[in-house]
Amino acid sequence: MRGNFMKQPRRRRVVSLIPNILTTGNLFSGLASILFVFGANFEAAAIAILVAIVFDVLDGTTARLMKSTSDFGLQYDSLGDVVSFGVAPGLLVYVWALSTPKMLGAAVMFAFVACGALRLARHNVLATTNNNEKPFTGLPIPGAAGVIATLVIFDHHVVALGESVKPILGIVLTLSLAFLMVSTFRYRSLKELKAQEHHHFNYLVYAVLILMAVLAYPQAMLFVVFAVYALSGVVEQGWKLVAGMTGEKSKADVPSDEFPK
Repeated sequence: MRGNFMKQPRRRRVVSLIPNILTTGNLFSGLASILFVFGANFEAAAIAILVAIVFDVLDGTTARLMKSTSDFGLQYDSLGDVVSFGVAPGLLVYVWALSTPKMLGAAVMFAFVACGALRLARHNVLATTNNNEKPFTGLPIPGAAGVIATLVIFDHHVVALGESVKPILGIVLTLSLAFLMVSTFRYRSLKELKAQEHHHFNYLVYAVLILMAVLAYPQAMLFVVFAVYALSGVVEQGWKLVAGMTGEKSKADVPSDEFPK
């Protein structure tokens, strides 16, 4: 009995350490991306950001499965995210496309990093007050970083964007992502799948189809997947507005004496 009692705290510490190790992998990948940008190896920098996204998904999933979530882990994860999904993609898009406008490009990069930090701060506040924050409020910062990273890969392998196109596209895309991160658009979370068990088979089919498409043509499909997710919140909000307006209009067309008094 005594031996088991003495081992239990150590086991708990090991369980709590695993998600933090994965978060460290996230941070390391972000720093590696920055170093690759300094070396003008933009494709490697983009891949490093995607690796950081994998680490970010794994650390949160591992912490929930092992029931080892903590305030320390939440803050450490956010600090790593600022580097991997804020500074790294901001620097990447600046050197890759925004260095020509000079101060304008620097201002756009700062807007992306600042909005990403604000998005993380708001998420932390909501996470501490409401443990079941679903769906997400605003585009998650890994999603925004994924759009930039996959666009660089798309440019390298699929369609070579001209030097005259990159600055315009970079400014519009970066500012749009910055706005989506601090917006109030709702974005779906994987946690919602638990509450919709009757749709599990459909989700499995969609996941298999997406995985097949990504494996068949990863350079193009990864960008499509991240871009569709970034637009999903806007499309869903627009659909709700149209549906609401249509519902109100249909009610207005019904004679008033048909409504219960």
